[in-house]
Amino acid sequence: MAVKFIYLIFLAIMSAAVLASDGPTLQDFCVADLKSSTQVNGKACKDPKLVTASDFSLGGFHLAGNTSNAVGSRVTPAFAAHIPGLNTLGISMVRLDIAPSGINPLHTHPRATEILTVIEGTLEVGFITSNPDNRLISTILKEGDVFVFPEGLIHYQKNIGKSHAVAIGALNSQNPGVITIANAVFGSNPSIPSDVLAKAFQVNKKLIPVMRSQFKI
Repeated sequence: MAVKFIYLIFLAIMSAAVLASDGPTLQDFCVADLKSSTQVNGKACKDPKLVTASDFSLGGFHLAGNTSNAVGSRVTPAFAAHIPGLNTLGISMVRLDIAPSGINPLHTHPRATEILTVIEGTLEVGFITSNPDNRLISTILKEGDVFVFPEGLIHYQKNIGKSHAVAIGALNSQNPGVITIANAVFGSNPSIPSDVLAKAFQVNKKLIPVMRSQFKI
């Protein structure tokens, strides 16, 4: 199982590397200086002489995420903020754990395409095309199956099996970003005016406070 797990992770990472969208590097590496206050597009570089192997590694990815929450899922990221050596390399990954009947809610990555590999379990996955079609493209994935979510499009994953599901997602950005649709719309700070939300969703204005209460930051 361990060998297969490592192989599938390698497959996901290599697939994302081929699709890398962040700009090309001008040096071997630019390990992020997480203590720097310098504001750049990415993160400031650490002195190369101070770089060690630990800047390029992250432990614990084999550990299951805690899915005891309202949606029944947990995303464990491995971005430049977690692996400083990823800075400027245009790649990152996540571990996705989903309990039976749990979901990774509708969300989008504004800066990255994602390729997902199922390690354990059975997932229903899908994404929605842009206006005006808004077509849902979905399928069922089993262990070893791979699916691509195009950059910027709303997508989701749902565990339709009877056991815990695990997947590895590789993304072609060191910082792909994530916008969870319901949280962003109903949990924004400050709040979007209720009349705007009521008209946008074509519902009674009295329902908006109820929805906000579910996603309050």
